Amino acid sequence: MGGPTEWQAGEPVGVGPWEGAWPEGARYDPELLTAGDTRNVVDAYRYWTREAIVADIDARRHPFHVAIENFAHDANIGTVVRTANAFAAAAVHIVGRRRWNRRGAMVTDRYQHLMHHETVDELMVWAGEQGLAVVAVDNTPGSVPLETADLPRECVLLFGQEGPGVSDIAQRHADLTVSIAQFGSTRSINAGVAAGIAMHAWIRQHADLNQAW
Repeated sequence: MGGPTEWQAGEPVGVGPWEGAWPEGARYDPELLTAGDTRNVVDAYRYWTREAIVADIDARRHPFHVAIENFAHDANIGTVVRTANAFAAAAVHIVGRRRWNRRGAMVTDRYQHLMHHETVDELMVWAGEQGLAVVAVDNTPGSVPLETADLPRECVLLFGQEGPGVSDIAQRHADLTVSIAQFGSTRSINAGVAAGIAMHAWIRQHADLNQAW
């Protein structure tokens, strides 16, 4: 069950205890109906159990995955997970260290499938077995502008950690490398921001916007 004590940021949001006769159905959480639901979920999922929410998203997840390298405890992973959840990504893959700062995910990791790979090679093997193209996102020589690239529908969007970007081995093995157009003085965009931009580019090309909330 999701429970009424799920962590949240800022002012309380959501709804109080259910008023009147309780709704029927296994998707409803008795604890939430009793105490109220202040979780960071859309209104359509109020009072639902976590399992019911995940199952509903699973029925309409998009066929793109997101992977981020975590060889130096990257602080952007929480943001990447939260954004992947917003766009209903199939899964988020963390490459390298298992531990990451979950605060930035705003508890969305409870509703988002996560996978771990020890190495980039392990991720590449998995992607090949699943028939997924790997698209590295980095502003390196020879990259294709994301703004004009045709992103594969079934793919893994791969991001490097803050600073060094996508590792050399990831760039060598990726099926495609795309870059985000920049016009200012900074050498790179924050990894969490870049991930959001790339995911939204996929959404613009492939998603059925009639399914959006």
